[in-house]
Amino acid sequence: MKYLKSGFWFVYLSLICVIVFVLQNIFNGFTDMFTLNLKAIYEYQIWRFVTSIFLHGGVVHLLYNLFALLFFGFILERKIGSWKFVGIFFISGIIGNIIGVNFYSSSLGASGAIYGILGCLAIINPFMMVFAFGIIMPMFIAAIVWIIGDVMGVFGFGSQGTGYIAHLGGVFVGVVVGIVLRLFIRNGTRDNGNSRKIVIDEGSIRGWEDSWMR
Repeated sequence: MKYLKSGFWFVYLSLICVIVFVLQNIFNGFTDMFTLNLKAIYEYQIWRFVTSIFLHGGVVHLLYNLFALLFFGFILERKIGSWKFVGIFFISGIIGNIIGVNFYSSSLGASGAIYGILGCLAIINPFMMVFAFGIIMPMFIAAIVWIIGDVMGVFGFGSQGTGYIAHLGGVFVGVVVGIVLRLFIRNGTRDNGNSRKIVIDEGSIRGWEDSWMR
């Protein structure tokens, strides 16, 4: 557990995705056992809410999520800490897939979790410059472009088989958590901002008066 608290959860989660993808391609029926669908929900197979996050539909799907998780996950984990980062990952992934399964026959993949990370980071550090879509732009602009792309995908202007609604569900969770964290950090700074206060004890004031006011 010592090493699992060292700030590298973005790596551990990426490795789990890779291992699970290998198992998907080795064992027939592995994906069907752990993906999220309405039948699984009706039968109270609650483990699928978590296991579906680590499943992927293909190499491109996996690589896209790994790139985003390693790059943006690294930044966000350093900013908010490992446990908050892991919480955002799982909450965004679970809620994203739950929303998605109501519109598709099944839902799988870490995309909802990844979009939660993007949404949170866009709120926490909106003016961080990132390389996206072939150019350098502020993080909040990149997030807006991603959201617009997914909204267009929902209305049919995108690749078939992509869970755009799950993406939007994940980014919504990330944005909400990011707002809460910003408020928490801001309030904490006000409450604990001792570095901004100039404290002069009464003895020092009297000494100054004795020396200069006589």
